[in-house]
Amino acid sequence: MDLTHLSIAPWDIVVRCVTIYLVMVVGLRIFGKRELGQMTIFDLVLVLLVANAVQPAMTGPDSSLLGGLLIIGTLMAVNWTVGKARLRSRLIRGLLQPPATVLASGGRWNPGALSSQGLDQEDAEEALREHGVDDVSETTRVELEADGSISVVAREGQGSVRPRRRTRAVKRP
Repeated sequence: MDLTHLSIAPWDIVVRCVTIYLVMVVGLRIFGKRELGQMTIFDLVLVLLVANAVQPAMTGPDSSLLGGLLIIGTLMAVNWTVGKARLRSRLIRGLLQPPATVLASGGRWNPGALSSQGLDQEDAEEALREHGVDDVSETTRVELEADGSISVVAREGQGSVRPRRRTRAVKRP
């Protein structure tokens, strides 16, 4: 087996990678807003299965080292290009980055927004506690941001409350 001999044309690998990348971006955009730490076990299973399923679609019959390097380079180049385009174009940013969703306003939950984002009230209340707020009535606004984080604006007019960071003690020898 020759590690540098491609079984298919390089352009074929590039087209496959770009197509899979774009389909995944659209799928994740439709899927919703979540931070990595908010993934459920079902989300993890989905990601693993999708990764396993798309690998043959990108490589086709090629299993060469050169083909793998071409795939990595293509994916990195497409990701860099999409990132730059998102920064430069309001249209692309709008397509790729969903607007914030108002989960609560005026101290009351919006059940429709919670449901549409796949959150239940207990999840949202946990986020409030992480921000140091005991009850939704103590807020003027709670939003699910495009990156999956939850922002809380406290009623006292203090502005956005920053979440308390979890820290771990590390014992050094």
